[in-house]
Amino acid sequence: AGEFKRLEPHFAGSWEVKTGIPGPEDITIDHRNGLAFVSSDLRPGARGSGPIRGDVYGYDLNSPDPEPVNLTRDFPGPFHPHGISLYSEAGCTRLFVVNHRPGADGIEIFDVEEGRLYHLRTIEGRLLSNPNDVLAVGPQCFYATNDHGSITSLGKTLEDYLRLPRSNVVYFDGSRFTVAARGIRYANGINWSSGGRSVYVASTTGLRIRVYRRDEATGALTFDRDVKLRTGVDNIEVDPSGSLWVGCHPKLLTFTKHFADPTLPSPSQVLKITLRPQRPPLVEEIFLDLGETLSASSVAAVYRDVMLIGAVMGDRFLDCRF
Repeated sequence: AGEFKRLEPHFAGSWEVKTGIPGPEDITIDHRNGLAFVSSDLRPGARGSGPIRGDVYGYDLNSPDPEPVNLTRDFPGPFHPHGISLYSEAGCTRLFVVNHRPGADGIEIFDVEEGRLYHLRTIEGRLLSNPNDVLAVGPQCFYATNDHGSITSLGKTLEDYLRLPRSNVVYFDGSRFTVAARGIRYANGINWSSGGRSVYVASTTGLRIRVYRRDEATGALTFDRDVKLRTGVDNIEVDPSGSLWVGCHPKLLTFTKHFADPTLPSPSQVLKITLRPQRPPLVEEIFLDLGETLSASSVAAVYRDVMLIGAVMGDRFLDCRF
C-alpha cells in the first residue's frame, strides 16, 4: 500500500489555495472556453445520509481572478455528486454526474448552455450498483465504474484489504445497461483517448491504469494492457495532446485513516503519463505534497499553464500555475 515509501515534496510552479468548497473530488475542463466544472460534496454524506447536499461549481480559468460559482443551486431533490464527465459534439454540450441519491444511485445529465447547467434526465439501473466515475461517450451514452462488486459494508472492506478484483465497468447505450469490463481491483476514474478507440480505467488498489480497446458500435471493452504505477490511482483527465493526468494516493492506508478522520493528513500526488507506441509509457511525477497544503489529491486537470488539483475530503482545491 506504499506505507514505507520515502516521499519528497516538489512542484515546479506556484499555487493558490481555493477554499469553501467541501470535497472537490472531481474536476473536468471544457478546453474550448476554459470553464472548469468542480464536483463538490461532503464525502461522509455522499451516500445520501448527510443533511448537507452537494453541488457542481463552475470555475472560469480565463478570468483574471476566478472564483467558484454554484451551477446547480436549483437542482431539485437530493444531490451528492461524485465523478463527472463532459461531452461535446456538433453543438451539443452535456455534463454527466454521478449522484449518490438515497435508495438508488443515478447518473444526472445536464445541458450546458452559456456556462449554466440545465437538468435533462436521470438514469438509474440495477447494474449501476456502486458508481464512482462516469465517462460520457454520446448525448445519452456513457460508461460508469462500480468501485465494488459487493453491496454490504463487510464485503466492500474485504474487497479493499484483500485487493479482490470484483469491481467492473458498465455501459449505458441510451436505453439499457450492460457489463463492459470485469475483474478490476477497485475501479475508480475512467476516461478515453481523443480518438475514442481506447478507454482508461483506474484500478486504485491494483496500483495501475487498465487500458481497453473500445468497440464503437457495441460499446464492448477488450483488455489491452496495464500501466503499472505503484500508487493508488484515482481520477484520470486527458489533455489535448493525449497525455493522462492522474490524481493519486501514494500511501493507501494513510488515505484510509484520512477518510475516517480528515484532520489526519494524507499525501497528494499528481502523475503525467504519456503513452508511446511500441515503447513503455513515460511517467512523470509533477506534484507531490505530504498533505500539509492539500490532502488526498483525487484529480488533476490542466488547461494551458494552469493545473487544478482536487481532493476527496477537506474544503479546498489548488489552482496551480506552471
